[in-house]
Amino acid sequence: MTLIESDLRPLDGPAPLPVVAEFDGIPVSGLLAEAPAPRAVLVALHGGATDSTYFDCPGHPELSLLRLGQRLGYTVLALDRPGYGSSAPFTEELTPAQRRVDLMYGVVDSLLANRERGAGVFLMAHSAGCELALRMASADRGAELLGLELAGTGRNHHPKAQEVLWGPRSEGGRRPIGLGGLLWKPRRLYPPSLGGGAIYVPGPKLEAQTIADWAEHHFPTLAARVRIPVRYTAGEYEAIWRNDPEEVARIGALFEAAPRVVLNLQPNTGHNASLGYTAAAYHLKVLSFVEECVVAATTGEFTGPTTQFDGGASAAREVR
Repeated sequence: MTLIESDLRPLDGPAPLPVVAEFDGIPVSGLLAEAPAPRAVLVALHGGATDSTYFDCPGHPELSLLRLGQRLGYTVLALDRPGYGSSAPFTEELTPAQRRVDLMYGVVDSLLANRERGAGVFLMAHSAGCELALRMASADRGAELLGLELAGTGRNHHPKAQEVLWGPRSEGGRRPIGLGGLLWKPRRLYPPSLGGGAIYVPGPKLEAQTIADWAEHHFPTLAARVRIPVRYTAGEYEAIWRNDPEEVARIGALFEAAPRVVLNLQPNTGHNASLGYTAAAYHLKVLSFVEECVVAATTGEFTGPTTQFDGGASAAREVR
């Protein structure tokens, strides 16, 4: 099939549709951009202090994952994570990890029950959302997923981020002073209209509990159980997590059971990869990987290398 201009939905077309579904008595909200006869469905989980709007960049439809995916023939479903959106009143019931995993799978099933899935469901997450996504991918049902994309997470913080994260807290004690500056560093990578306030949503107390031992304990344990293709992205200007080639290669090695691991160093990109000027470039690379997973699901195998580093020659040398 060859795409021509008339095949693509216009960027100024209908906005993603707000959706809500309930599972086990708990409602979950989100945004849906549905494609006719989709190649696959991409389910996206946002990070901390925001919601599903993260994947539909406010005021910049050209940077929206939902709109781009739909234009290229993929249905995109961005969900508000447990404790955000419609599920906020039920936060106290969502502390157990398995409850949150079951909730999200149940809601995905409900929202896609009468919709075409194409080759299947691909899971994508950013920052704090990677905790839940990795739990979903490592669960028994995770083997049914086409693949997994993780961005804005890691195992070891940059030294400056370490100082901020364990330093003084803002009023209320929930947000480290200076964290916002690191999340949006450097500002030249983002449209002037964007910032923490444009997409800010107060995070639930639940979040601090779920990510407390994430990097040191849960990340490596869960990664070792993942048996689907994985793509890990670090922004060139990521200021929270270490993004040097050695560290990125070590993270890739955690996914020892995955049939394929792609390690991506995204140029001219900060922590918020889906909101910067390079968001469309990043999303196109994610969708390219989704398409590779669709083909692999059809043919039964990948023909590429087991581990691939999309980060330039110097990065490639480190992996060898």
